[in-house]
Amino acid sequence: MSEVDEASERTPLTGGSPRAAAHGTRGTTGSVVLAGGVMLSVLLAAKYLSSPSVMGAEARPTDPTIHAAIGPLPPLSEARTAPLRLERGAGPILVTGGAGFVGFHLSQRLASEGHQVVVLDDFNPYYSSQLKRDRATQLQGKYGSRIEIIDGDLCDGAALRSLFEKHRFSHAVNLAAQAGVRYSLQQPMAYVRANVKCFTELLEAVRLHPSTRLVYASSSSVYGSNKLSPFSERSRVDTPNSLYAATKKSNEAFALVYHQLYNISCAGLRFFTVYGPWGRPDMAYFSFAHRMVHGLPIQVYGHGKPRRDFTYIDDIVTGIVGAMALRTRRYEIFNLGNNEPVGLLDFIKTLEKELGVVAKLNYTDMAPGDVLSTHADVERARRLLGYKPTTSLNEGLRKFVAWFKSPLFKDEYATDGLWKSGKAWGRYT
Repeated sequence: MSEVDEASERTPLTGGSPRAAAHGTRGTTGSVVLAGGVMLSVLLAAKYLSSPSVMGAEARPTDPTIHAAIGPLPPLSEARTAPLRLERGAGPILVTGGAGFVGFHLSQRLASEGHQVVVLDDFNPYYSSQLKRDRATQLQGKYGSRIEIIDGDLCDGAALRSLFEKHRFSHAVNLAAQAGVRYSLQQPMAYVRANVKCFTELLEAVRLHPSTRLVYASSSSVYGSNKLSPFSERSRVDTPNSLYAATKKSNEAFALVYHQLYNISCAGLRFFTVYGPWGRPDMAYFSFAHRMVHGLPIQVYGHGKPRRDFTYIDDIVTGIVGAMALRTRRYEIFNLGNNEPVGLLDFIKTLEKELGVVAKLNYTDMAPGDVLSTHADVERARRLLGYKPTTSLNEGLRKFVAWFKSPLFKDEYATDGLWKSGKAWGRYT
């Protein structure tokens, strides 16, 4: 089925249409009025307030605020047996946050397969800016003219629209976000700006270029305190435990509104604890490794009880490429995880083995905003994208440690950045 044939897959908004919305509506106090007169906050509030949990109704296994738009699973007989791959010659691809951890690895994969990639990144100091610049240097050194690096702000709507006009992207992959659950308790406005305002600017650019397929990073954190395990894409996500989680849910809601109003082609990806070489220093595996090799104690939150669905970066990238290649105009959400939660203490033992050191453990209570367990149900991604994670925790940590001990690693990667101090920076102050 071609993309033209699939245009009818859009789910219409109740009581409205793209044409009616385009005539514009005067905004009232507190509403966010976007191009075309869309009172986005009103639409989202109406959807949220209709949720049974908000109205006090009995909880249901599915979330009507977002997931009613997600289509049914194809039958097992139609499940893909191999990962979807992006056809060569697809056109220039925009990767926002392309100097970040996931963006770096995705850009490498795309360029290595012959695609033209434009990386947009602001190289902010939440964690080591040098690490981000070294990733960018690696990209340009390996792939030359196939990768263009732009130091810019996703929130600069005019510059973003000019970029779309210039390149006419076939795909835009949004991996630019303010990450981290704990930092969101200290600098909430950084999350509102980066994860809500900047994402909306990207949606506007895609709206003006409807042939661009948008794939964006959501997060397993949207499941919050969900008690059903494993987490399905149709599980409820209306109990976020942190502002970070709430902004990621907002991405899914905003994308749904733009899909319904303008029929943009989009897929949101809920990543589960991504790890690997060139990773993020604020994540446990990275900060633990650095402290362990320096003989420093590590904080073991929840007294070692938490479990995480650790997912190796190469598996995540394969899932992203599959979502890019999926030819549909439906609104889609996919879990990208390993489908195999590991206890925190078992994880530490594996890291000890690969590093060849014994960790000094300080047990403490759960951190605010954290959850006890994550567990991805990846059946939807398996059937539609051919997604099948193949990297065990032992193998993945072995690859991380090999990089961590290599000349490519710099100690400043682990020590620099505002994530430790909780301070704001630049445009967020």
